Amino acid sequence: MNAQPPSASSSPAPFSSPASSAAGVSVPDTELAAEATELVRDVTDDLIYHHSRRVYWFGSLQGRNRGLDFDPELLYIGAMFHDLGLGERFRSSGRRFEVDGADEARRFLESRGVPEDGVRRVWTAIALHTTPGVPEHMEAEVALVTAGVEYDVLGIGFHDVSADDRAEITALHPRPDFKRRILKAFTDGIAPKPETTFGNVKADVLEHFVPGFTRGDFVRVIQDSPWDE
Repeated sequence: MNAQPPSASSSPAPFSSPASSAAGVSVPDTELAAEATELVRDVTDDLIYHHSRRVYWFGSLQGRNRGLDFDPELLYIGAMFHDLGLGERFRSSGRRFEVDGADEARRFLESRGVPEDGVRRVWTAIALHTTPGVPEHMEAEVALVTAGVEYDVLGIGFHDVSADDRAEITALHPRPDFKRRILKAFTDGIAPKPETTFGNVKADVLEHFVPGFTRGDFVRVIQDSPWDE
């Protein structure tokens, strides 16, 4: 299934950004992609910016490996916005950071006239990117944002991408001390709202790095519910 062609915005003007190709994959040459790049570059640090760009590249390569037909522009927007919700301004939202990022992407896309199907795909891709076992069964853009995140953060499918391609991508978007730094970014982004980690992988982060954190227990929630039986 394919969404709108790589020009998901209406009549996008061509836009060339520096260092936009590596490993046989290019950032979509559209105004929408350029605006997304500028926005994310402005509101995040180097860690999140470079990680988000790598997610696009690794997601694209995994899409190629899997023979998936995907819209590169929608995949790019999903990758660029997927960790935006870790930012300081969202830390009192009371929502999962994934939903905060998804909502920001939706506002961005809707304000630029992107069709609803494309908006929905990007929103879902971001909202589900830390919910393993589900995105892979959905539309290609949803599956591939998660695939890119899993590749860059967890090393899942590491040997699906050649060493030469990995080297090209990481030369363009380096990952110095990435493991420690991304775990700190996760901790900083979600520690103010620990309740949002119930039932998802980010509870592991707080258990390791936040003293006194007690993860939610699904069994106890059932046992302690107001029902008699």
